[in-house]
This record gives sequence, C-alpha cells and structure tokens, in this order.
Amino acid sequence: MPGKIAVVTGAGGGMGRAISLKLVQDGLTVVGLDVSAESLKETSASIGDNFHSLTVDLTDATAVAEAFTNIKSQHGGVDALVNNAGTCLMSDFPNIPASELISQMAINFNSTFYCCQQAVPLMMDRPGVRKIINISSNGAYNFDVFDPPHYRASKAAMDTLTKDLARRYAAEKIAVNSIAPAMTTTPLFEVLTEDVLQQAISAMPHGRAMDPSEIASWVSFLISPAGDISSGNIIILNQGRDVR
Repeated sequence: MPGKIAVVTGAGGGMGRAISLKLVQDGLTVVGLDVSAESLKETSASIGDNFHSLTVDLTDATAVAEAFTNIKSQHGGVDALVNNAGTCLMSDFPNIPASELISQMAINFNSTFYCCQQAVPLMMDRPGVRKIINISSNGAYNFDVFDPPHYRASKAAMDTLTKDLARRYAAEKIAVNSIAPAMTTTPLFEVLTEDVLQQAISAMPHGRAMDPSEIASWVSFLISPAGDISSGNIIILNQGRDVR
C-alpha cells in the first residue's frame, strides 16, 4: 500500500506495538501516538523505518489537534486511524471514585472521539476507502467476566461512536469498525490479580489468552482492500467463548 499513512494510538504498548509492526510490514507508513516517549522509543527501535512517533496526551483535545496538524504537515493526510489507546481502571462498583470514572472515560473514549474529529478531515481528499478501527473490548458485551462497569461503559461508548461514524461517512467511503477482543496478552494483565487472571484464561475455549499479533492481523485485514466493504460492525474475537 505505497504512500498510505496510518495513525495508531497507544503505539507504545503491547497491542499498539503489534499493530504498528504489522501495518509497517504491510507497507504503510505508521505514525504512532502515545503519552509515553520512552515506550514510543522502544516501539520505534523494534520496528525501524516507516514508523514515526509523536508523544501526546490523547485525553487533551488541544494536544490531539496539534498532533494531527503535525501529521498533516509531515505526511499530507491520513488513510487509516487505529484507536487502540486504553486502559482498565480496576475499582469496583459502587466504590469507584469520580476522578477514576472521569479518567477511564477520558483515556478510552474521549481520546478516540478527539482522534476521529481530527482524522476525518485529513481523510477526505485521500483516494480509496479510508479506515477507522476502534479497539474495543469483549467486556462491553460479556457480563460474566471481571470488567468493572466504567470500563465496560467506555468501550460501549466507543462502539456507539463506531456505528454513528460508519453511517455518517458511508457515502464518503470512510469505513468504521470496532474490534472487541477477549483476553489478550498485554501489559493490562498487570492490573489483575493472579487468581482473576487464571480464571479468565481458563474460560477461553483454547485454554490460552490471545496474542496481540492475532489482533493486529485483523486490523491489517480491515485496512486492506478486503476490508473495504465492512463498516459499522463490532467484530468480537473470543475463540467462540460466548456462543450460546
């Protein structure tokens, strides 16, 4: 895909790093956004050419706008946006401080909203079908798993945004989808106690968590021409765990 520019948020983390690597391997130029300059440096070292990094607080609308102004200046536009940045804050209901609720929504949902606001205008003059892919979570739909309610809500809000933008920009050939993985091996595992982690993994039909590279392959598929006709979908990846 010569000349195509993809923006990946949370590119310093495990999932974002795997997605960035896969897209560079596919021939795209990737601009990775993350709040951690050190993590971005590690991603850049592991990928090499065609990965460019911008350190930005994605919860800050002004900072996001400045980052995309930089992207337009350096690269001319955006062909694909992968909203991967996120975390899971683990206080449980009803003992969730207001500050934690605000942070959870800001990191998972607001960042996605701000990036979509900035990316869509930069997609308008690009050729072909442009892509927005939001990395959601199986926790927005499976209420048997451990996820706290403010985390679920942040991801469900992301998926509603996916459907709205898919409908809103279908005629402009901007395809918008969510990928909602279940247990995947990322640094988020570190927020779980060992017993909760093992219980969640044992519930997976294959007896293992999924690997970030497997999710990255689905992102790659959606960004490829094969994904042009998919829009407005929430693609749930969980090894068939929740089939009833």
